[in-house]
Amino acid sequence: MTLFRLTIILLFAGLMIRLWRLQIVEADRYRAWADENRFRLVYTEAPRGVIYDRQGQILVRNIPSFSVEIVPAYLPHEEGARGQVLPRLAELVDTPSLSAASLEELLAGTALAPFRPVVVAQDVDRETAFVVAEEHLNLPGVQLKITPIRQYMEGPLTAHILGYVGRIPAERVEEYRAREYDLHLDRVGLAGVEYTFEEELRGQKGQKYIEVDVAGREVRTVGVAQEASPGHNLILTLDLDLQWAVEEALRAGMEEVGSISGSVIVLNPQTGEVLALVTLPSYDNNLFAGGISAQDYKRLAEDPEHPLVNHAIGGQYPPGSTIKIILAAAGLEEGIISPQPRLLCQGTLWLPNKYFPEDPELAQPFYCWLRSGHGALNVVEALAYSCDIFFYQLGGGFREFEGLGLERLAEYAERFGLGQRSGIALTGETAGLVPTAKWKRINYAESWTTGDTYNVSIGQGFILATPLQMVNATAAVANGGALYRPQIVYEVRTADGRLVRPFQPEVIRQVGVSPKHLELIRQGLRGAVAWGTARRADLPEVAVAGKTGTSEFLGPRDEEGNLPTHAWFTAFAPYEDPEIALVVFVAGGGEGSSTAVPIAAQILRYYFGQ
Repeated sequence: MTLFRLTIILLFAGLMIRLWRLQIVEADRYRAWADENRFRLVYTEAPRGVIYDRQGQILVRNIPSFSVEIVPAYLPHEEGARGQVLPRLAELVDTPSLSAASLEELLAGTALAPFRPVVVAQDVDRETAFVVAEEHLNLPGVQLKITPIRQYMEGPLTAHILGYVGRIPAERVEEYRAREYDLHLDRVGLAGVEYTFEEELRGQKGQKYIEVDVAGREVRTVGVAQEASPGHNLILTLDLDLQWAVEEALRAGMEEVGSISGSVIVLNPQTGEVLALVTLPSYDNNLFAGGISAQDYKRLAEDPEHPLVNHAIGGQYPPGSTIKIILAAAGLEEGIISPQPRLLCQGTLWLPNKYFPEDPELAQPFYCWLRSGHGALNVVEALAYSCDIFFYQLGGGFREFEGLGLERLAEYAERFGLGQRSGIALTGETAGLVPTAKWKRINYAESWTTGDTYNVSIGQGFILATPLQMVNATAAVANGGALYRPQIVYEVRTADGRLVRPFQPEVIRQVGVSPKHLELIRQGLRGAVAWGTARRADLPEVAVAGKTGTSEFLGPRDEEGNLPTHAWFTAFAPYEDPEIALVVFVAGGGEGSSTAVPIAAQILRYYFGQ
């Protein structure tokens, strides 16, 4: 009994010593371990900035989205218990691609980061989310997360302007890693304004300390280390009501001629503000908000009508007779023509052969759109009637008449913004093409000919332009010679309304054409609407000036052997003090005067309240 008592005393003494070490000597260390298990420092999402039109109408906002995550470290380690959690979760979420087996595959590579949440389902509907929340006691390791996603209020109407957000692309991982993005969870702008103003729209994440239970579920917030800061809001130059009117007019005009693609841009020629930009076909950018499915993306990417392409700034087309505005400016400024002297149009111009100029049988015919001819024209009349033969001679010369020549023609085209990107803050802008003799030698192994210059002089041949470039060139004529950078964002403001960045017009360059010569061009454009090729755009009480264009492109010929044509019209109004400039482009739309002009007239009537 003595030995037994001594043993009991020693055992209790050992326990007391052990308890003393645990609770007194090593208390701080164990308390720290316990706190590490119990408390977590987690990031709190920062709402992305809201986007408005110039009238304050919301274009993009954030809405809550439910996602289901698994923290591998908190899953039951016993096979039986784990075997109950995963099948039950798959049953609750009820997604075709989700099963217990697929969840095991998803979790297979998480051994090195067991506390990193693994997203197993996104955009879960509210009913399912609530059921998962109710069963949280039976689903250890499973978390329901609420994250904000983008809602694009007008969908396809503004998709090419606003763009969309998505996961960080694989090819840009290092760039975003350097900018301290979470490569697994963060969504970034991938197109449109969402991309170009990523830094402004992106908020600053917050940090908070939370207490979790044994299954890793949040019990309470202990403290806030850093408050989340929402992104800045954008006020666009866009007028949403005008955007709707433009889309309606363009769609109706396209349907009338059976066109599958078209674009309209309306801007303020005095500042470069883009008031409306519509390109059809479009797409619903809400498909990308929560993560687009592979099927939807494949459908959009393989669509032969290319709805993901912003044709207004990325489509490159022969500009047709709209180029004559630039030809007239160059000819007047270089002294090739003056206001009064006239050039003769007889309907057909026979260009002598370079090597046998005296042989009439080797001469090449170049036709005016009016085969009977316009007679003798000055520059104002040539613009109003869009005489091809006048501009053939102006661009490439004829007999004793010198003409501009390719070099000067290309120089003025570039002054007016062709052959280069404007720098608009949207993705997908292309530069178009202003050809040169060197370019032709490199690409075709051929010498440049006078016939090539003739073709470029009426916006055909090798020259290519975007609708944005043509409306910007028109705006430069309207405002007296300033080529503005088109801008889509008017102001940047904080979430509480403080101004961060005001609108500042930005002049790319002066086009270098004297005011008196620009005035003659404006007279010609006014004449086109008042008594020339664009009479259907003439409005009561508002003087409109504009230029039609019809450009051929390679495609199936009609019964008479004619190539299909694109329809163009570019204009500004009022003539005396321009408020807006616009371009209408309808791919395969036929004649600019019969297709593009009525669309522009409808837009102008809406804008001026008629």
